[in-house]
Amino acid sequence: MIKAGLALLPVGAIFLGVALAWALGAAGILLYPATGYETYLQALPRRIFSQMDVFALMAMPLFILVGELMNRLKVTDVLIRFSMLLVGKSKGGLGHVNIATSLFFAGVSGSAMADAAALSTTLVPSMREKGYSAEYAGAITAASSMIGPIIPPSIILIFYGAIMGVDVATLFAAAVVPGLLLALTLFLANAVFARMGNHPREDGRPPFLETVLRALPALLMPVIVIAGIVFGLVTPTEAGALAVIAVLAASLLLRTLTVAAVKESFIQAAKMTGVIFSLLVSAAALNFLAALSGLPELVGGWASGLNLSLPGFVVLMLAVFLVCGMFLDTQVALVLVAPILAPAAYALGGDPVHLGIVICLTISLGLITPPIGGAILVVTSVTGTPYGRLMRATLPFVVIEFLLILLFALCPDIVLALPRLIGA
Repeated sequence: MIKAGLALLPVGAIFLGVALAWALGAAGILLYPATGYETYLQALPRRIFSQMDVFALMAMPLFILVGELMNRLKVTDVLIRFSMLLVGKSKGGLGHVNIATSLFFAGVSGSAMADAAALSTTLVPSMREKGYSAEYAGAITAASSMIGPIIPPSIILIFYGAIMGVDVATLFAAAVVPGLLLALTLFLANAVFARMGNHPREDGRPPFLETVLRALPALLMPVIVIAGIVFGLVTPTEAGALAVIAVLAASLLLRTLTVAAVKESFIQAAKMTGVIFSLLVSAAALNFLAALSGLPELVGGWASGLNLSLPGFVVLMLAVFLVCGMFLDTQVALVLVAPILAPAAYALGGDPVHLGIVICLTISLGLITPPIGGAILVVTSVTGTPYGRLMRATLPFVVIEFLLILLFALCPDIVLALPRLIGA
């Protein structure tokens, strides 16, 4: 009883404001004696190191840095002007610009939170000036930020590939079609809402040649990064380094490069990287205990006992990931749950690449769902729009995106089409 009580102490620590990584780490350590596996604590450091010693993880800090640099060096502003050139004249033009900018931004940073922060600062005020409601401007920003985690290079896909042993280049290839379909779906939804809400068109367009030339360095980055990784020309880590250099070069050409902005970007990227790797260490302790106690095998036996087909189990699994994404940090939910549930789906014939895409999309959807919604929190903190009103305005997009994820889950050929085409 005393040991079980000690294991519950981290839960109370979270409510008292203790950092999640510390609380998870405490839970991981205290649960070993509570479950009779204390002798295995001697092997835990080696286990943690082996889980962290993955080459693909080195790319993650670099892409985090890219997102920070793009925000602070005004590269996002150039992408907004280029998106305005493409889709600004249509009805609900700024909504389309929001989505298009997220698509281009995602091709460099791979982060939903960076996307939400950048567009909340730059584009939402313009939408409000043009007559869009604060709620809709924030909702479309949060919803389109979901393109970030799926369009490669993607931080969460690198994370998934590292912890599940799935080739990152193949994951990137598989993510292209779902990412583009997600963007297309949001364009269609915005067109419908634009007619319902009588959203305005944009009167003028930025000058063509100047806009294209200024945007070209930023637009070439996704091509270089994605093609280099998918076709094996560079590793994800090398691609991340190239992306950092490309952002710095683009900002130099745009004359927005400042030492202060670069310094702040490095500091923030280091902080975020430290948080993520702290969570990885803490989660590794819990995953080792789960493996010792045979939890994956128990889940596999439970799945077999349900007599579900692969599609049925995948739908059930996605429901679990959706709930986890609502309450847990994206990386924490992934590292705690994926090693337990995904092998059971493999045993039923599931493809690791297909499952990786739908799992990462489902967990990321938690960033715009109640009761927390990390991307919603970013938008509301930047724009000042009340959280409850913003969440209600985002719910239609949540439903649309979940139905699309369900389509990907039930139709693996959509996800695997490009990897099969290029032989990845």
